[in-house]
Amino acid sequence: MIKFLVVVFAFVASIAPVPSDTVERWFSTGIYPAIQRHLTALSDSLPFALFDVLVVAGCLGVFAASLRAVFQVRRTRRVWPAVRLVGNLMFVAALVYIVFLALWGLNYRRVSIASGLVVERGAPSPQEVTELGVEAVAQLNALHDEAHRSGWDDGPSSNGVLQASFIAAQRMLNDGAPVKPGRLKRTVFGPYFRWTSIDAMINPFGLEVLTNPDLLAFERPFVAAHEWSHLAGYANEAEASFLGWLACMRADVPAQYSGWLFLYWQVASEIDETGRAQLVNLLDVGPRRDIQAVADRLQRGQVPWLRTAGWRVYDQYLKVNRVEGGVRSYGAVLTLILGTRFEPNWTPVRRPVIQAPAS
Repeated sequence: MIKFLVVVFAFVASIAPVPSDTVERWFSTGIYPAIQRHLTALSDSLPFALFDVLVVAGCLGVFAASLRAVFQVRRTRRVWPAVRLVGNLMFVAALVYIVFLALWGLNYRRVSIASGLVVERGAPSPQEVTELGVEAVAQLNALHDEAHRSGWDDGPSSNGVLQASFIAAQRMLNDGAPVKPGRLKRTVFGPYFRWTSIDAMINPFGLEVLTNPDLLAFERPFVAAHEWSHLAGYANEAEASFLGWLACMRADVPAQYSGWLFLYWQVASEIDETGRAQLVNLLDVGPRRDIQAVADRLQRGQVPWLRTAGWRVYDQYLKVNRVEGGVRSYGAVLTLILGTRFEPNWTPVRRPVIQAPAS
């Protein structure tokens, strides 16, 4: 009976229309930051990826239970062991989903970043996107030499300037407690990341950051800031990119370079071939070499059919979690950047909070 109730509860939780402002107030800026700080501290203290252990243990458990059910069916000549297996798997899946929501997944239902900022326009025109790309190229050309001179040897996890900038960027968006940046960890799924062109992900059950082992040094600051943004409860990919980009803009020159490099790639993926050719022609030799290095990394490692299948699965995952645009939501970061009103030093202007009248 308890298992049945758990399955029913998980189903109701998946479709219940919980108000986004309630999620924002009680979960995303309420209890979640405390959960994140403790759980990330725990997972960061481990010398291995907790995600690897959970996945391997889960697969072994399902395999052992299935094998046992098959033997019982063959021995008893009855289907009841198979039916019981299906019921148990449904119960476990429901339990995993409930834990997912409680630890991180409810962040998919929080209010959007744009609702708290002064956004002056809607979707940008192709010309505006191209102009942003031109600005990205200008910044890459200007920052390249100093960024490479300073270098990225220490990595994002030990970059105190980037971490402080990330905390400051969080405070620009809401009044909730800032979260703890996590260290970038290797995973046994590194080859899968390479084959599918995935740069990184967070483990929603351990709130740890897992990265592609092939990331180039100048890619890492933005990738880290993007994934830290997921740790901060910004589940939407565009919003995580927006916060990660803001953090890079307020950090040191190597991180700024990494942020503008991300923006170059994002713009290039949204404009036509003529616009891309225009941007390439504006690049100096150094940034062009870096961009080619990233392209070579992606082409060298990916398995096209697996990359297509992997991103199709992720697209469906996002849509199931109420991200209507699926993987296309990545490009919405350009709408946020171009539409938001900024003060100096890329400080977004927040909407004034309207106090309810006293009764």
